[in-house]
Amino acid sequence: MSAAKHVLLVAGAGGIVGTAAIEHFSALPDWEVIAVSRRPVALPDGVSHLRLDLTDAAACDAAAARDLGRVTHLLFAALYEKPDLIAGWRDPEQMAVNESMLRHLLDALERHARGLRHVTILQGTKAYGGHVEPAPVPCKERWPRHPHENFYWLQEDLLRERAPRAAWTFSILRPQIVFGHAVTSPMNIVAAIGAYAAIRRERGEPLGWPGGGRYVNGGSDSRLIAQAAEFCMTHEIAANETYNVVNGDALTWHDLWGSIARHFGMEVGEPVPMRLADAMPAHEDVWARVVERHGLRRTGLAEMIGASWQFTDRAFAAGLEHPPDSVLSPIKLRRHGFAGCEDTEDRLLYWLDRMQAAKALPR
Repeated sequence: MSAAKHVLLVAGAGGIVGTAAIEHFSALPDWEVIAVSRRPVALPDGVSHLRLDLTDAAACDAAAARDLGRVTHLLFAALYEKPDLIAGWRDPEQMAVNESMLRHLLDALERHARGLRHVTILQGTKAYGGHVEPAPVPCKERWPRHPHENFYWLQEDLLRERAPRAAWTFSILRPQIVFGHAVTSPMNIVAAIGAYAAIRRERGEPLGWPGGGRYVNGGSDSRLIAQAAEFCMTHEIAANETYNVVNGDALTWHDLWGSIARHFGMEVGEPVPMRLADAMPAHEDVWARVVERHGLRRTGLAEMIGASWQFTDRAFAAGLEHPPDSVLSPIKLRRHGFAGCEDTEDRLLYWLDRMQAAKALPR
């Protein structure tokens, strides 16, 4: 068997984007994939795994010298989040850790992977300051930076400082609410929705809407993000560019709620405003019954969902009567030649199916 033309290192292999990227690239000809994470993860055949703590500079250097000399592309999807998810977004220590993880790995690859050609990193809607104040609609990559502190800027500045003297180029991808599957991810809205529905059903309750007022936003299928990453890695036009990566349609949770209820064989009940992060952890016993009744993997509710309750509360605009719209423009990426798009409703149901097939959620 001839050697692969491209060797992709996926940092953050246990996350939603990392999982989808590994699945995508490992199925392509001419690509070899190396997965990096702190914990063991399930991987497709042919993908090698490297357990590595990216906060340890010496460990990164040793791993690169030993195992990563052939790496040609880096997808950096690793992320450090504190237990208080939303507050952590403004936390200087959290920002510093996320910058250091990229710097340690990049330092090591620049020393030992002399064939490195491209680096892709992830940002998100916080780049437009939507967690600070309402952002104009639609958000566009050409705007100046929103004036708030964010680890996005620290990582981006690191790349922009080094790129002019490097043999590699970079791309920055900005998805919105990401749909996919990764157990214990702190921002897995699919898992949170599925667990909420399963607990309501187990209690004999309809699927009442738990969030706030109606607003328009968007979603990003994790497989679409992987496809966009491949585009950036293989097209010169993407060198040193930033792209919004969204499905391309609009998302209003109130209008999807009936589809979610039907998927679980439930009726849509009256709204039940709550903060999931406050209310749902008390239902570990109900979740244990769900796991037993449906023969699911024996994962506790706190372990599987964790901070994703907080993330889902924010996505559902919990406690807000008139939340502002949040929409990202996909036009720049399309004009540069990437035609990928997805139906958000279809993709949400697809990932619920995937989690059910994996025995993480009940049918």
